[in-house]
Amino acid sequence: MNVVPDTSVVIDGRVSSTIEDGQFEGATISVPEAVVAELEAQANDGIETGWDGLEELQQLADLADEGEIDLEYVGERPSAIERGHASEGEIDALIRDLAEDLDATFLTSDVVQAEVAEAKGLDVEHVSPETREVDVGTLTVENYFDDVTMSVHLKTGTVPMAKRGELGDMHYQEIADEPLDEETMDEYAREVVDAAKESPEGFLELSEPGMKIVQFRDYRIAIGRPPFSDGIEITAVRPIAQTDIEDYENADELKERLLERQRGVLISGAPGAGKSTFAQAVARFISNHDYAVKTMEKPRDLQVGPEITQYTELGGQMAKTADALLMVRPDYTVYDEVRKTDDFEVFADMRLAGVGMIGVVHATRPIDALQRLVGRVELGMIPQVVDTVVYIEAGEVETVYDVRTEVKVPAGLTEEDLARPVIQVTNFETGEPEYEIYTFNRQVVTVPLKDEEDGPGSESGVDRIAKQEIEREIRSVAHGYVDVDLKGQDRAVVYVEDDDISSVIGKGGGRITDIENRLGIDIDVRTHDENPNYGAGAGAGAGGAGASGDGGTSGQAGQMVSPEVTSRHIVIPVDGNHGETVEVQAGGDYLFTATVSRGGEIQVSRGSAIAEELEQAIDRRDPITVVPSS
Repeated sequence: MNVVPDTSVVIDGRVSSTIEDGQFEGATISVPEAVVAELEAQANDGIETGWDGLEELQQLADLADEGEIDLEYVGERPSAIERGHASEGEIDALIRDLAEDLDATFLTSDVVQAEVAEAKGLDVEHVSPETREVDVGTLTVENYFDDVTMSVHLKTGTVPMAKRGELGDMHYQEIADEPLDEETMDEYAREVVDAAKESPEGFLELSEPGMKIVQFRDYRIAIGRPPFSDGIEITAVRPIAQTDIEDYENADELKERLLERQRGVLISGAPGAGKSTFAQAVARFISNHDYAVKTMEKPRDLQVGPEITQYTELGGQMAKTADALLMVRPDYTVYDEVRKTDDFEVFADMRLAGVGMIGVVHATRPIDALQRLVGRVELGMIPQVVDTVVYIEAGEVETVYDVRTEVKVPAGLTEEDLARPVIQVTNFETGEPEYEIYTFNRQVVTVPLKDEEDGPGSESGVDRIAKQEIEREIRSVAHGYVDVDLKGQDRAVVYVEDDDISSVIGKGGGRITDIENRLGIDIDVRTHDENPNYGAGAGAGAGGAGASGDGGTSGQAGQMVSPEVTSRHIVIPVDGNHGETVEVQAGGDYLFTATVSRGGEIQVSRGSAIAEELEQAIDRRDPITVVPSS
């Protein structure tokens, strides 16, 4: 009797088991070279089924040595093109043709292969794939764990390591004396994968060339192999704490908030801070209060009850999982974890569809979790997507933020016409706003409303944002160095190179006026060599002085001023009278009429007749006064 097995039955190990059952005793087993080529290609790619098939071929060789069967390899190796079309049936067709040429029994565990072979008139023996559910004992990897071990890290050629300790006080430490060799690591890895396949307590979460992720009991085990990793590596992680929501700060308020209506919640924190532990507690709590709860995870490692169904990627995409979940209509979905742009888009889409969403996000500060939405979700929609941010540190709820939109003038700005939608981020416990997020000069900015680490006299977050925006605007038209000095919430002095004055101010002051209108800040433009202690600057850019030699009233009492003479201008600082027309007098005698800039200055270009008279008066130390023009 001649038997030709296909790839599926070799991988399943059913050829040797059928022979051992006595069905094909004494038969000639003709293994197609196409089967060997396919198994070899899978093994080279790190695919476990390739190794399983090669082990079965070794088992057949042992049976042949014992005289149970005759073993031969037949046919030709398929070409690269044929191997590339294996999923389209090219290899299967080669194997069937070989069985027909040898007039052999075609052995397969693939029901489609069996149907096709029967349709072509072959003698077919179909055996069902072997399904074994065995009681797997303790994995060798489990022996490295104790009560305070969160994760074990094994790698070829290195000493076993583990993260041990309490939440917030973890230490990465050696847990053995000798490094592990490649043979031992390979044995550990195969044991884990076999346990996932054979036991109902485990499953293979991910299987890619060079990487497998197994969920076995409470353990999530990642196995890396070359060429993906530079050696065999096994990382096993186990939750060391299971908490209830009552164990956390602000538990009553959080419970009330979650049950009030479906929410959009981001649970944030650094790796290992306890985000998933808190997410599990939240999921169990809301599930126990008449809400249908599901999870979206890759890999699935949240420890939740059987009443909470855990979903992973559907067809390799979480977007497809979301589509399926919308048909299931959960009240809340826990998304672990939200990291890539696609994840944020899926999270937002489900939330806007009315599903309560709880996302787990890596972040080093509470506000960072919210900022990761900026640019991925339209700014005005963020409070509809996320209204609560919970920051976890060392296993505790460190901060809770309430997120909402208000139409207002952003903090630090004063012009009423600058009112706009502002996302206000408020500390849930104190009720104090801590951040504002809004569009400023066509950019989205996140402004801290208080800086606890700053000392007296330091810049606020609003000041820093304002300075950055002013510098950015001025640098877009200036060629040299730009320096900004904020004089208040609505006024700034900008220092530029002499050659940049005209380009920054623009014709008739039009360019600087446009910048002022966009930013809502009055800007005076000055040169770097002007002394700021005297309020020096070129007020012309902000509606500065228009000097005139026309006659006027003389001898009136007025404000005493101290002009400053620079290389190009004489600048007269004036307190009050901003935007008004005034007369400048020297020793009580009229010199000229001018308009005070919004920055509170009068500028006169040197070289003019008026400037010469003013300089002479200064040299004579005549008192210079400014009086309102009558």
